[in-house]
Amino acid sequence: MKETLDILVVDDEQSIRDATITALEVEGHYAEPAANIKSAEMRLKEVEYDLVFLDLRLGDEDGLTLLESLQKSHPRLPVVIFTAYASVDTAIKATQLGAFDYLEKPFTPDQIRAILAKVRKQINTQKEIVTLETKVNDLKTQVIANSPEPRFESEDPIMQKELSTLFRAAPTSASILILGESGTGKSVVARAVHDRSSVADKPFVTVSCPSLSKELLESELFGHVKGAFTGAVKDAWGKVHAANGGTLFLDEIGELPMEIQPKLLRLLQEREYERLGENKTRSANVRVIAATNKNLMQSVEDGEFREDLFYRLNVISVEMPPLRSRLKDLECFANSYVDYFAKQIGRPLSGFSKKGLEALKAHPWPGNLRELRNSVERAVILCADKLIEPADLPSPADASLTSPKHDAILGSDLTLEELEAEHIKRVIERTNSLQKAAEILGIDKTTLYRKRKRYDNLD
Repeated sequence: MKETLDILVVDDEQSIRDATITALEVEGHYAEPAANIKSAEMRLKEVEYDLVFLDLRLGDEDGLTLLESLQKSHPRLPVVIFTAYASVDTAIKATQLGAFDYLEKPFTPDQIRAILAKVRKQINTQKEIVTLETKVNDLKTQVIANSPEPRFESEDPIMQKELSTLFRAAPTSASILILGESGTGKSVVARAVHDRSSVADKPFVTVSCPSLSKELLESELFGHVKGAFTGAVKDAWGKVHAANGGTLFLDEIGELPMEIQPKLLRLLQEREYERLGENKTRSANVRVIAATNKNLMQSVEDGEFREDLFYRLNVISVEMPPLRSRLKDLECFANSYVDYFAKQIGRPLSGFSKKGLEALKAHPWPGNLRELRNSVERAVILCADKLIEPADLPSPADASLTSPKHDAILGSDLTLEELEAEHIKRVIERTNSLQKAAEILGIDKTTLYRKRKRYDNLD
């Protein structure tokens, strides 16, 4: 904590300058005088001050002129206004222009000490913020260094369409719902939407809905006051407060408890919320992006998810296709992972052999990109040559690159009936209603209902 401050005292009355400097030096600080704006500006160019005491009346000059100038040239420099003409209007005008505080003449040594204590606190808070920002930036750099760059180019028409929808919606404030299996990159594209939005310089805050109990999740979202529940030993702000002005990403929203859903709905509709255990209504301006691997419309029909909340979240809806349906992208992702992990361990690899690539494309990738990354990392480590072969990939005993019995892959050993059953199942899982699923399948709803009943694995 900085104890000795460098201070500039700007006042046209020598007696005030001398008295102020004496009071400051008694407190152990270094102070210099300036009688007018020109003299003050010269000193400010030569010395990096921690604090300025500034008189509003400098003979024929207006101290507010210097204050306005300082807000541009030294935005973090605290300025305390001296005035013998103290009034509410004067104080308001000075603080609106950025003054740290003001003192009415004549002032006492105790008032000077109180101001100095506040200034020291602000200076050290600013230093702590800078230190934290540096640490956060270092951490971001480290995270980037430990992760492959996300790819948003795709040769898959469905993926191209979904990305186009997302990025066209990004500059707006509309809520976005991202659907898709686990590991398809929902959180990555959510971050990409934020980075392309008008609030890209504001916080991007993630809440994982299944990770906490109902009570703790509510506190995580909205905050709490001391004593709100067992273990709440002090007040705490939630993620909504932290995301104010930016983006709140709700991962796996389908797991949000029913008891919390009305509060989220209120946040979306009214931009209002209350901390747990508190009656005071607070406001928050957040853009909400939600993601889930569940069929939310089915959850609505089952009474597990509020219909009104679903429609509030579903303003813009996209579905991330599974990796098994993006074979051209699969190859690009796999090769980029090879390049990344090979550089990490310093190995000169050339990618996959023909058989190695065929093994990749034959696998259904139920874990999607997450599974692919782990498999490629393992292969890069174990590969004995410059090309990755099927033997370098996880073995069948590791639940690896062999097709599960019921996974539908074109050209695999499935009957037409099994293929149809699996296709119908997947379409139903990713659509919001049987009517929509029937439209996609090109059959009427009654036919779909009969087929669904016929296939036991679809019930």
